[in-house]
Amino acid sequence: MENSQFVQFASLVMLAIVPYVLASQGTMLAGQTGLFIVSQEGIMLVGASIGFLGAFFSGSLLIGLLVAALSGVLFGLALAYFTTTLKLDQFVIGLAIFFLGLGLSNLMFKLAIGVTLQPPIIPTLKPVAIPILSQIPILGPIVFHQNLLVYFSILLSLFLTYFLYYTSWGLSLRAVGENPKAADSLGVSVVRSRYVTSMLAGALMALAGAYLPMVYTGSFTDGIVNGRGWISIALTFFGGWSPQLIFVGSLFFAGVEILALRSQVLGVGLPHQFLRMIPYLATIFIMLLTYKRVRNPAFLGLNYDRESRTSV
Repeated sequence: MENSQFVQFASLVMLAIVPYVLASQGTMLAGQTGLFIVSQEGIMLVGASIGFLGAFFSGSLLIGLLVAALSGVLFGLALAYFTTTLKLDQFVIGLAIFFLGLGLSNLMFKLAIGVTLQPPIIPTLKPVAIPILSQIPILGPIVFHQNLLVYFSILLSLFLTYFLYYTSWGLSLRAVGENPKAADSLGVSVVRSRYVTSMLAGALMALAGAYLPMVYTGSFTDGIVNGRGWISIALTFFGGWSPQLIFVGSLFFAGVEILALRSQVLGVGLPHQFLRMIPYLATIFIMLLTYKRVRNPAFLGLNYDRESRTSV
């Protein structure tokens, strides 16, 4: 019985890691080239709204995921243009895009669906069991009996670890975030690197948002992201801008989230407001423990001017 409860809990944790992994890995990837994105919550909301609408009107979850990713690419393109081409303050532009996403997500849903007492529902992603591996005791049902985006988040973390630390392209990206002047002198395009990582980051964040209605609720609501975008920023710092540690951190935060939800369901004698605070309290606690040990990319949050070769 205890094993059964553990497997059920761990399976839910694996289900819950996806938004954290995708949004945090996107934050990390952009950060490796010096872009510090703070728009996660807004981009995730737009991804959730557009992904839901795309799936609802097309009848295909795949199309919903694709249009959500495309919306994220557009947000990433806008962020790169304003910060890399126009060299405006990254934090200010990031907040502006966050507020834009916050309002745009609800506006698009209201324009497309209208005000209804009963929101429309879409089918949710079903688990896909991997043959043989899903039969492994305990580990099989936890890891190898999940939906495709869970597998994608695992493979993405493995790929980014290999790409950033064991390929020349990955080393070039990291060089842009550490010393863009040196990278530029070696022929690495700082502008192209930032544009590419910003658009990929936006796509991952939007997919993280689209995951929520497609797996959790089957519908879109205003507060569906529920602070996961902000937590993903803390998670990136907690993981030291390292893909593998970000994945481990995602397991922790997803575990805290599931623990809080199960506590509400089981009727633990605590106010539900306090239980909903647990993930954020955990975020503050983790940041207090790790903030001095984290080594950020040296040029994080700074804009590079090729002419003056200085930050602006």
